Amino acid sequence: MFGLSGSGERRPGYINPLASDAPPAGSPEELERFARLQERLVPLFEEIFPYPRAPRTVVVVPSLSMDSEFLAKIAGVQHYEERMLFLLMLLRLPQAHLIYVTSTPIERAIIDYYLHLLPGIPGSHARRRLTMLSCHDASPIPLTQKILDRPRLIRRLRETIPDVQGAHMTCFNVTALERTLAVRLDVPIYGCDPSYYYPGTKSGSREVFREVGAPPPDGFEHLRDEDDLVEGLVALKQRHPDLRRAVVKHEDAASGEGNAIFAFQGSPPGDGLKTWVRAQLPRRLRFEADQETYERYIAKLEEMGGIVECFIEGEHKHSPSMQGRITPLGEVEIVSTHDQVLGGPSGQIFLGCTFPADKAYRLAIQEIGLRVGHALRERGALGRYGVDFISVPHEDGWRHYPIEINLRKGGTTHPFLMLQFLTDGAYDPQTGLYHTRQDQVRYYLASDNLRSPDYRGLTSEDLIDIAVENGLHFHGATQQGVVFHLMGALSEFGKLGVMSVANSRERAQKLYHETVAVLNREACEQVEARASVSARPVAVESEV
Repeated sequence: MFGLSGSGERRPGYINPLASDAPPAGSPEELERFARLQERLVPLFEEIFPYPRAPRTVVVVPSLSMDSEFLAKIAGVQHYEERMLFLLMLLRLPQAHLIYVTSTPIERAIIDYYLHLLPGIPGSHARRRLTMLSCHDASPIPLTQKILDRPRLIRRLRETIPDVQGAHMTCFNVTALERTLAVRLDVPIYGCDPSYYYPGTKSGSREVFREVGAPPPDGFEHLRDEDDLVEGLVALKQRHPDLRRAVVKHEDAASGEGNAIFAFQGSPPGDGLKTWVRAQLPRRLRFEADQETYERYIAKLEEMGGIVECFIEGEHKHSPSMQGRITPLGEVEIVSTHDQVLGGPSGQIFLGCTFPADKAYRLAIQEIGLRVGHALRERGALGRYGVDFISVPHEDGWRHYPIEINLRKGGTTHPFLMLQFLTDGAYDPQTGLYHTRQDQVRYYLASDNLRSPDYRGLTSEDLIDIAVENGLHFHGATQQGVVFHLMGALSEFGKLGVMSVANSRERAQKLYHETVAVLNREACEQVEARASVSARPVAVESEV
């Protein structure tokens, strides 16, 4: 039973789980091996992906491998690993195996919730083909790093994959950590090699936009420190004397959390502008992230770099986005468009989205996004990408300013793919609409940020009970209804995700607001019950 005999010699067949033939992380040997692994995606895409009954294994690593200080600003961030649970819907394919790794175990009630959404497959059959693994580690470091720090877990992962030739890994974003894990597991990643990530930075995005003839807001890239920021702000104001505000962005922040606004109100003309900007900068820079400080913000700018650009004003401006993908065969495809729901002090924090984007401009942003996709392909990018815009109406039509490329999954990825998995339909790039298999159009409103302190204490099982009792679930027959996610964050953080699907934009919005009203009512009852209990006299027993 043991790996060592009494003499200390290893028995035949012994495998040391701590040993690895993998090359050192980041070495030329690892990069070469990863490049060879990625070549497997072509036969996977040709011979397995198109065929529902083909055996396959998908290894899901939902790590948010991002700056730790950025992640610390997101309430309940450890539960964001649950956003990719929509991939459990792949188990509707009868010979698909899914391996899902998380930092901490996910409640069985949450897994059951997704398995019961599977169309046409018994939950018991799907569960046999699902393997859930956990690091049992709630620390704030990225999940992928936790896996790499656990060689025995890597061994269990490798042993769980029935056939590496028919397997691939999918992640929220792909960094050097995910590349190293792919090599150690001997499976490719359907995502962008981090060697080609530069267009996904703020500076790289602006360069791509100019290249494809879709100029971003006027500004400057590659800021390195406070001096560069002052120079950029002064130059923008000199170019645009009527400029009211400028936006500063950290190079690789996400969801608007690394953004800040500088207001020029009261700035002097002429030679005194630079002195004024430098003096006013610590007082006037307003941050989108809560509890940010000037000192921390500038330190992160020096560490990460950044950009500054004109803030696009407009009373009726919109914030649409398009999503596309670059296949292993080199094809660039339009996936979807959305209107983003934004919040924060100046409306730059991503809260949710509506699908599809407004018909007045969704085809226009598709066309720009397609040009961007071809430019990304020429740079070696692979997998999903998104382009965010600021769109402002003018007398001669809408004007679209591309502001960011995301070479990763995003906040619009999981609701759209959930819609596809639930309805087995398709997106029509000619109209920008989504049609179910019965050729019915579907719309949705989705949020990752439905949040109230009154929701705290509600468990995922409570949420499921509330949904069933009030008819707030997805109806397979009508292919409309409500789907929840981020349920693990509900009890501690009072936060969850909601997606409402309907046959019209108005109906989807109405369904969403009805859901919020039900949750608020149930939460109020809980708060009242809690207050009633706390108001009662408490008997205290003392030890003798």
